Amino acid sequence: MDFIEGEILYIDKPLHWTSFSVVRVIRAKLCRRLGIRKLKVGHAGTLDPLATGVMILCTGKKTKLIETLQAGTKEYVAHVRLGATTPSYDLETEINAEYPTAHITREKVEEALRRFVGPIEQVPPAFSAVKVDGKRAYELARKNRVIELKPKLLVIEVIELISYNMPDITIRVVCSKGTYIRALARDIGKALNTGAHLAGLRRTRVGDVTVDGCLHIDDMDRLLDGNILPGNIEENKQKI
Repeated sequence: MDFIEGEILYIDKPLHWTSFSVVRVIRAKLCRRLGIRKLKVGHAGTLDPLATGVMILCTGKKTKLIETLQAGTKEYVAHVRLGATTPSYDLETEINAEYPTAHITREKVEEALRRFVGPIEQVPPAFSAVKVDGKRAYELARKNRVIELKPKLLVIEVIELISYNMPDITIRVVCSKGTYIRALARDIGKALNTGAHLAGLRRTRVGDVTVDGCLHIDDMDRLLDGNILPGNIEENKQKI
């Protein structure tokens, strides 16, 4: 494999890692093994720290493909907790309000989910990387600034109920680029006349890449052992 010229890596992002942390660790491993000081590495689609699953990393000239790879359809398995909200719409922040759930049945959940299939408008979370006046929205939200974000048009191809165990439901979502599953959890709560937040998220597919075909961070050293031959350090340096 020629990581300097360009390769695409499929990584199963660990829980609590930021997307930037994954890029930083992979870049450091590659530079150390290649005997170089710097290497262009980027990812095709951010995952929140509390999410796991498919992350696509590109190195070298393959970073030019990032925009194309980002456009791929995404698939998620999401655990949604009904009856309570948080400012971030997930477990990054504490519960700020609780709501009744006694009126909710499995049938009502399935009916509510059907409303989200197709083109929809979604307002991104305040705790997101969306830029507002040149700053990331989450930077302003953490300072308790009131933020008004414009809705974005996106497409939900599939949304299905996998499990119903009140107050928790598990759903599978197939959606377009730019979909915030945290915001979808928020909107599902509203559709059910209650509150809701995301309690867990796993990205299981990006385009044709499934999580079963992804490497764990700990697998990287073994991959490099098999694909980077010793004695090529000077050759690698000349490529930069």
